[in-house]
Amino acid sequence: MMAVCSETLPDNWCKTTFSEVCAVNPTLDKAVLNDDLDVSFVPMSSVEAGTGSIDVSETRKFSAVKKGYTPFQARDVLFAKITPCMENGKMAVVPPVRNGLGFGSTEFHVLRPCDGVIAEYVYYFASSAAFRHEAEANMSGAVGQRRVTTPYLSNCEFPLPPTLEQRRIVAKIEELFSELDKGTESLRTAQAQLKVYRQALLKYAFDGKLTAQWRADNPDELETADALLKRIQLERARRYQQQLTDWEASDRRGGKPRTPKALPPLTAEDLGKLPDLPTGWSWVRLGDVASIIAGYAFEKSEYADSGVRLFQIANVSFGEVSWDKEVFLPNEYWESFKDLRLFPDDIVMALNRPLIGDDLKICRLRIADSPSILYQRVGKFAPHEPEFKDLIYWYLQSPIFIGSLKAELRGVNIPFINQSRLMEYAIPLCSLSELSYLANELERIFSEAKHLDQIITTSLRQAETLRQSILKEAFSGRLVPQDPNDEPASALLARIKAGKSAHSQGKKVRK
Repeated sequence: MMAVCSETLPDNWCKTTFSEVCAVNPTLDKAVLNDDLDVSFVPMSSVEAGTGSIDVSETRKFSAVKKGYTPFQARDVLFAKITPCMENGKMAVVPPVRNGLGFGSTEFHVLRPCDGVIAEYVYYFASSAAFRHEAEANMSGAVGQRRVTTPYLSNCEFPLPPTLEQRRIVAKIEELFSELDKGTESLRTAQAQLKVYRQALLKYAFDGKLTAQWRADNPDELETADALLKRIQLERARRYQQQLTDWEASDRRGGKPRTPKALPPLTAEDLGKLPDLPTGWSWVRLGDVASIIAGYAFEKSEYADSGVRLFQIANVSFGEVSWDKEVFLPNEYWESFKDLRLFPDDIVMALNRPLIGDDLKICRLRIADSPSILYQRVGKFAPHEPEFKDLIYWYLQSPIFIGSLKAELRGVNIPFINQSRLMEYAIPLCSLSELSYLANELERIFSEAKHLDQIITTSLRQAETLRQSILKEAFSGRLVPQDPNDEPASALLARIKAGKSAHSQGKKVRK
């Protein structure tokens, strides 16, 4: 007997196993069924993770499913046995099905409760985080194809209360879960509204409305975008000439400085697709305000056990750096690949799969993220002016840029954007003073929104913890009071065993 419920149970309960109170993966006499019979069909995708929701609306002919699928009927409990579906809680009580019969994925176990055992009680126990955690530790098979076996599930301990108490427990769980669901629904709605607010704020920022009052109050600080761009171009040309002179003076040691690349101005057709901007602002190309450096494809043979972290595409999250996956290069690479060094406040963007939904994989490095070296498929922006870091970081997360990017991503299996095309995208430019004020406002407001989002996330975790606490109380006999007038579980279990024995004897006589 596999120990799952280690709690001391009330006197009128008893510990048993799934195989004693349920038929585990019961068989079906298919010979008596007509091939043209319509039956319900439930693929794994039709069972929602963690909620018990199941869609049985799809139907197929019996002839199409009688081989290679798992049969079940109403009031059975479906239990996903394969990873990660089991860990995610893809389990459900089967509702009424077409012609009383359903078929589904072979990755389902079926638990058919005996008389006196309530299906919902079985479902809540099998779907609890405590049970799933224990089942995960006892899975068999290769990585990626691990499963809960039939013998393991059959022999798992099951806390059996009297039938009437099972009903009271299920009713109480559903009452408490209903209240929890209302609260979590409100939290998720607030979370979704917060995301909409952030996107609306970015749109508001880059059509000039967020800083409209600032412009009215500071007319003397409004250098036009055209004048700013011209000044930057002159400064880049002067800097290039100085680098060229220094290179010549050093007997041409090292690589020759690269000539600044001039991009063609946006066409009237390009501008016609973009929103109007305030007076003094201009649409320019991203390459007018920054260049981009893509990482290098280091070989696995170059990796080290420690040293300088390699900044890979897996480390780029949404507005944050994630070091869940760490790879190292030898320390000497820090000197060998100076162009690929990453420092605090650098902005990096995923060039492969840059979008997940409407979110861009872009982040700003913190002090703790350096030193690190850039890997392939990740680009680092090198702004021509320090203030342009804020412009790039915030604008590239705006719905204006993301809408343009979604329309042009190449690749079917792995959508990507190449460096040269990225530099051609439009970006709104304003005076450096206004840009500084705009960045400070966005930083302030987004910081407040992030704090609120963290509160919501914490509350959702607490709700899930409370949900599991309710289940723990339920299966230890502490959620509802015991009634001394209830038939004890031992009598129920004896009746179930007697019924199974009689059924087994009947089978032998018929044979």
